[in-house]
Amino acid sequence: MKLFSVAALSVCFLAGSVSAAETLNAYSIMPEKYASKVFAEFTKDTGIKVNFLRFSSGEALARLTAEKGNPQVDVMLGGPADTYAAGAKAQIFESYRPKDSDAIPANLRDKDNRWTGIGIIPLCFLTNTKFLEKNKMQAPTKWDDLLDPKYKNNLQMADARTSGTATERIYSLVKVKGEDPAFEYQKKLNGNIQMYTKSGAGGAMPIATGQCASGIFYIVDALDIKQQGYPVVITYPEDGVSYGIEATGIVKGAKNLDAAKKFVDWAASKKFADFIVANKINYVPTRNDVKTSNPLLDLSKINLKDVDTTWKGEKRKEYTNRWINEVIK
Repeated sequence: MKLFSVAALSVCFLAGSVSAAETLNAYSIMPEKYASKVFAEFTKDTGIKVNFLRFSSGEALARLTAEKGNPQVDVMLGGPADTYAAGAKAQIFESYRPKDSDAIPANLRDKDNRWTGIGIIPLCFLTNTKFLEKNKMQAPTKWDDLLDPKYKNNLQMADARTSGTATERIYSLVKVKGEDPAFEYQKKLNGNIQMYTKSGAGGAMPIATGQCASGIFYIVDALDIKQQGYPVVITYPEDGVSYGIEATGIVKGAKNLDAAKKFVDWAASKKFADFIVANKINYVPTRNDVKTSNPLLDLSKINLKDVDTTWKGEKRKEYTNRWINEVIK
């Protein structure tokens, strides 16, 4: 596993000599290309050096659970809030209310302050336009569109055992279709799956390059591909879709607690929200004093299903196991 450091000088992570400068160790669920920019900006603003490892949400939660009582990092950046809710239930995260977080609506923060929402990311369909043209098809606009036989062996999307994008997909389907019908749908959908990827963004590039046709992603990953100029189209399910709350939180027992508090304060700030908008890190800011002009991030045009984060955290393991035992067995 690679170690990423955004400090001017490398600092050995989890072992070795400690720099005289203040240091922060982190796990990131946010993709490396974005996390490195975020941490570099934080270092620029505060002088605090950051060392981080990037994992998918399931991997990060498993590591934090295994390290409980002797945490190896101070904060976690990114990933859907239900990952934090599941971790909070296991007493993995510290309660801390960031400064100036009143501009973040209460439903986008944990009531016990164990995580704070820093971005909103609805799920969407990402589809290769050349595939659509070749097969004389329209881009999917409903969940059932992905059951079309023309998509057989042509869909890639995330694996629920490792990815928060995948568990979000399950939550969406349960809220749109009902619990049992959602799993029946996924059994049918499985017949069109070419591959389940470890990370939520894993299937986006194969769609971009035409190795497969379509899939379900968080908008931040889909927009990244579109902004690179690949022949893709982004659509939202008209019958409804849920969204992730991209979050951050302090790990309980953090060895660099002061630095961790400074980071969470900064991540909840207007300065951070302005930074992600300016740098096309495509989360919808949670702060009500920062807006984005990208029409694909206009939440008012999407049939969003509000899903309680605590419920997600409680259902995460149950639904993942059901997906394993009923869908991909």
